Amino acid sequence: MDNLNSRMPSYFRIGAATSAWQIEGSSHLRGRSIWDDFSQIPGKIVDGAQADPASDHFNRWEEDLDLLSWLGVDSYRFSISWPRILHDGVGTVDPAGLAFYDRLIDRLLLRNIEPVITIYHWDLPSALEDKGGWNWAGIGDAFAQYTEILARKFVDRTAMWATLNEPWCSAFLGYADTVMAPGRGDGAAGLEAAYRLMVAHGRSMEVLRQYNAKNAGTVLNLTTVIAEDAGAESAARHIDGLQNRIWLDLLAGRGIPQDIIEGTRHISDWSFVDESELKSISAPIDWLGVNYYTPTRIASIPHQGEAKDNENHTHSLSFPGVPPFLSVPRPPHTDMGWEVHPESLTTTLQQTQERLPGVPIYITENGGAFPDEMVDGSIDDQDRVEYFQTHLDAALKAREAGVDLRGYFAWSLLDNVEWAEGLTKRFGLFHVNYQTQKRTAKRSAYFFRELLARRKPESDRIG
Repeated sequence: MDNLNSRMPSYFRIGAATSAWQIEGSSHLRGRSIWDDFSQIPGKIVDGAQADPASDHFNRWEEDLDLLSWLGVDSYRFSISWPRILHDGVGTVDPAGLAFYDRLIDRLLLRNIEPVITIYHWDLPSALEDKGGWNWAGIGDAFAQYTEILARKFVDRTAMWATLNEPWCSAFLGYADTVMAPGRGDGAAGLEAAYRLMVAHGRSMEVLRQYNAKNAGTVLNLTTVIAEDAGAESAARHIDGLQNRIWLDLLAGRGIPQDIIEGTRHISDWSFVDESELKSISAPIDWLGVNYYTPTRIASIPHQGEAKDNENHTHSLSFPGVPPFLSVPRPPHTDMGWEVHPESLTTTLQQTQERLPGVPIYITENGGAFPDEMVDGSIDDQDRVEYFQTHLDAALKAREAGVDLRGYFAWSLLDNVEWAEGLTKRFGLFHVNYQTQKRTAKRSAYFFRELLARRKPESDRIG
């Protein structure tokens, strides 16, 4: 632990992260979102979980802020529910929804915890999906209007802003594939959604700049793609293009990667791309958030039968146009079936810095789901502690190799509704009993508390 602390520069921020739909509950007090609709389709959520009560954060927010204070974190990254502010995505603001986040931010500041706002974390208002969602040409305007409402209210008290969270998931798992909301299953729709999400990012950044927002950026889920054999290299290149390069190229002003355009011409003609919008997308950002959990390790397919046997690991629909491949994660695995490979966090950060030079990086999500077991009122999640220790070490190795890494946010503060996995997977530092809503600190929470408590005074730290 001291080895980790001594390697963190004085400006290095440590925090915890959550998202609105996963923890808030009280959906009757807001508008509907695509995840509310998706969760009502039989079989889409593993255990049939809905948005209520989730972790009941809407009613227990002050208790949850006390947990953050107990941990001793510098920052708290949370998302604002678009349909809680604007029930239909546009139009009349719900003052009660705005007041909820107003109180949250004020109480964070009273605890000397920096508020880090994510403007969009997947909960698109259903009324906007009815217009076409992330395929609707007007979505950028709607997102800019929503951003302005937040900026006008919170800009003076917010330490950092993220326009989007993981647009790859929104576009490719939700529009190209069927595993996340809205579950379109249309490759062309996924490619267009990817582009329009980034257009919305650009429009949102313009608004944040107009309001002189401090530290405005965006959050991508990036990873290292590993080809296990030469036959998988073409698929690996395509996956890397859709998972990593398309987002970073757009931000860097390089546009859509040409190999992705060529590799998907049988799916889309890309006629929705507008050169003027590309310029807006590539306007400078103050920081980039990287969400990392696992590498993408793939192999070639000797027989089609093997592909069918492995189709539960990676849906090719999630990568429109990708050549056939097998997903071959190596053990050890988390409870999600994800390979634990901290070395790939180091390489991911290095690749990201090379592809988007000059932009400071924060790890905005990192963590693991494990089969937590409550014994005599406590949870000894040593596997999660080891995950955090090895990944913090890997992150600091990237910093020591030249990556401008500024901070780390653990996912997640609380056990919550893990999207399509429902309540079956737990990522939290704090265990949530979904019947009583009691919070219990896991061993991993004590790890972070001790890590933060033992940090040297800033005058004695590097940086």
